Amino acid sequence: MRIGVKIMLPRVAKSLQRLNNRQSTFLTNACVNCRSNLTDSRYHEELYPGHVPTSPMQKALLAVGSGVAALQDPYRHDMVAVLGETTGHLALLNLRDRMRNDPEGCGILMERPRIRLSTLDLQKMASLPEGSFGREYFRFLEDNHVTPDSRADVKFVDSEELAYVMQRYREVHDLLHTLLGMPTNMLGEVAVKWFEAAQTGLPMCALGAVLGPLRLNASRLQSLVTSLGPWAVQNGRRARCVLCVFYERRWEQSLDDLRRELNIQPPP
Repeated sequence: MRIGVKIMLPRVAKSLQRLNNRQSTFLTNACVNCRSNLTDSRYHEELYPGHVPTSPMQKALLAVGSGVAALQDPYRHDMVAVLGETTGHLALLNLRDRMRNDPEGCGILMERPRIRLSTLDLQKMASLPEGSFGREYFRFLEDNHVTPDSRADVKFVDSEELAYVMQRYREVHDLLHTLLGMPTNMLGEVAVKWFEAAQTGLPMCALGAVLGPLRLNASRLQSLVTSLGPWAVQNGRRARCVLCVFYERRWEQSLDDLRRELNIQPPP
């Protein structure tokens, strides 16, 4: 079966080359611009700053187009974001309910904290003791040359509260890399996606978990299947909901203690 998939993959990739960045942008703009043709007033209401009201048909078009573009280039974070927003309604409802039923998660929903450069004291985090969660997160940002400001704002979720849940998930992603001890290479990203798929139920994460391994070489694929993958799924299923943690108040906590609290085992 694996050989058959590898034979088919070049054919799929060749077909996907036809969808370049210009076509992806055209699809998004077309769906947004045709709002004026809708007769149902529900799709005209802007529910939060930056919200783009869309009909079910438009969401379907966006989901298909962004899914193909994300498959072609998994690092197209804009397309991955659109895919997540247009396919994740039921999973977001479940995550929202889990947050409501958790004291800390409920507080997050009420206070709506954001993880941005403007809300982080990186100088203080850099001075924290080795092994603290904040120090290790700062090290992750420095080593991988990433910034929390790279996470796009939510646009296509038709609920202000659910939009925040999606935004929180998006901004927590890099913190999961720190908690799981995973780098930002393809193997690390796929391992995190396996964890997120088991933890959140978001279709976007499941798609990444299924298709991501197709881009790994043989040795990394073996590592994923025999070690990292089972570890990530097991931890995703049994861990406390990762959206129910006020990480902004945990920077000084040791990474090992936080892992134990969340029931996350260190990477194999």
